Amino acid sequence: MKSGFVSLIGRPNVGKSTLLNTLINQKIAITSNKPQTTRNIIQGIYNDDGYQIVFVDTPGIHKPLNKLGKVLNKEAQSLTKDVDLVLFVVDASEGIGAGDKKIISSFNETNSPVILVLNKVDRMNEEQIIKAINDYKDLYNFAEIVPISALSKSNVDRLIKVIKKYMTDDMRYFDDDMITTSTLNFLVSEFVREKIFRMTEEEIPHSITCITSKYEEKKNIANITVDIIVDRDSIKKIVIGKQGSLLKAVGIEARKDIENLIDKKVYLELYVKTIKNWRDKEKYLNELGFNEKDYIS
Repeated sequence: MKSGFVSLIGRPNVGKSTLLNTLINQKIAITSNKPQTTRNIIQGIYNDDGYQIVFVDTPGIHKPLNKLGKVLNKEAQSLTKDVDLVLFVVDASEGIGAGDKKIISSFNETNSPVILVLNKVDRMNEEQIIKAINDYKDLYNFAEIVPISALSKSNVDRLIKVIKKYMTDDMRYFDDDMITTSTLNFLVSEFVREKIFRMTEEEIPHSITCITSKYEEKKNIANITVDIIVDRDSIKKIVIGKQGSLLKAVGIEARKDIENLIDKKVYLELYVKTIKNWRDKEKYLNELGFNEKDYIS
């Protein structure tokens, strides 16, 4: 049996979380078409008869606009150093950007092999894919280059086969039936945050976070309360919606994901609270699980 740790690195919105969900065949990381959807390091565990691969999904590396952004970048950058393999995920359909080049330059500080994962190739023709491969080859000596579509699952099986070649540990780190190290409380709050991302305007999601304040499972039902934290009363009104319509819609959609995850009925209550400028206050970042000190090397 072989095992190891694999980090998923890349700019925001290139499909890292979608790829993680596809690799382990279970939704544990939230996705949306907006940057900074992933805010915490999330571990997903792939198991088969001969391998255990621990995938680590990181926040996208970007230019930080506030203290939260700086913490997210340190989280992502710290995960290239102490893993067996790095998957550098890019949106191949967009071409090489300044952000991609900056991340590539950081690979000089890691001893881990780096596989380039060209995602979203379902949007490209063969000639465009070949050009993308050659363009990236000129920038770094990647251990492997694998074109895929995480959304359609195209070529993901080949990616898994390639990853297995780099797994060298001779032990199983987690139980066979374990798919993530994230707690149920964390996953529940993330599902709620995802639905808000998808139902609100561009400027709103970055000022929102969610905390599961109550989780009680009984025989046939789970009673759950999630607090939605915003930094302005004006955003609180938007999240609640006219006569509570948006908040109700968020609850309905989040409940479906939670029920699918725990395989039982869910009674979900949502409350919206205002904490002004929480993204720039170290006290609140620590309380919400974003601790900058943990990621200073």
